[in-house]
Amino acid sequence: MKLEGNCQTTAMGIMPHTDADEALELALTLDIPFWPQLPKVDFMEDMYAQVSEHFPGIILDSQKRAISFSIEKFYEDFEEFMPCWEDEAFFRLSSEYSAVFHKFLERDFSGYKYIRGQSIGPVSYGLKILDETNKPMIYYEEVRQIIFDFVAKKLKAQLSEMQQVHPGAFVWVDEPGLEMIFMAFTGYTSERAKEDYRTFLKNFPGPKGVHLCGNPDWSFLLQMELDVLSLDVLARGHIFSRYADEVKAFLDRGGIISWGITPTLAEEYERENVRSMVKMLDDLWTSLHRAGIAREQILKQAWLAPARCCLVNQDGEETVAKSFRMLQEVAEHYKSRI
Repeated sequence: MKLEGNCQTTAMGIMPHTDADEALELALTLDIPFWPQLPKVDFMEDMYAQVSEHFPGIILDSQKRAISFSIEKFYEDFEEFMPCWEDEAFFRLSSEYSAVFHKFLERDFSGYKYIRGQSIGPVSYGLKILDETNKPMIYYEEVRQIIFDFVAKKLKAQLSEMQQVHPGAFVWVDEPGLEMIFMAFTGYTSERAKEDYRTFLKNFPGPKGVHLCGNPDWSFLLQMELDVLSLDVLARGHIFSRYADEVKAFLDRGGIISWGITPTLAEEYERENVRSMVKMLDDLWTSLHRAGIAREQILKQAWLAPARCCLVNQDGEETVAKSFRMLQEVAEHYKSRI
């Protein structure tokens, strides 16, 4: 499936809503709707909890809203786990782990070109979940490859279910942990991560997308075999635009960049408006144009999105909803110029 850009709107997966139907309705206002991950509705709607379903060695306490790992339990669970390895149904996201996903599948998508799903990515998952000694489970050599293969199978199962309701379905992974692997203190080296990620992407079903709000090695990501790269340009655009050569090569290969631009943090939102958002994008794209990337190509291979997920606003979902509305106005400004 060849994805089209043309400044279509989409958004990150995590939303602050406490009402699933309201979150779904907001997601459906975008050109590319997605099923929301709603940790404030239930801990099982958290992206780390969702991918943990059936992973060996995981200890999930929904009452304490905590996930941990035990290497002893990993080996105990492994004997029951491996016979299910080729069973796609085993890797599906059950209604217990996401009622919202199944509500999403019941919606009418006849007016949409694409629909999108998501999962936490393998690096972020492996670095976030710790054992009783606070050792990330990705540091265990025997566990690390299982993480990458397991997440790939979860993506395949999710995509398969979504394709049953819409032929234009695709998925991406949320990878905040990719920022961490390039810091000196991590015990998971960038060289190892690059090799693991290349292998992971070969098993990634459909168009391959990565979303993150942090500041990783952009050169590393832009040179990966990705179809979509989603980032927070409100905070990181001035850094990202310095990688003009890599951005050009990524676009020349047909990649889509999802430019996260409209603020979701209440304090930021009050300082911005449609005009300031357009100016920021224009400045970034002018910089890239001067470096040799045609503005027409940037627009044709662009999606637009809110800058990042936000669960901390005192007004709950109000600012996020306003950010989605601002996004649509920004997108309309550019769609009229394609």
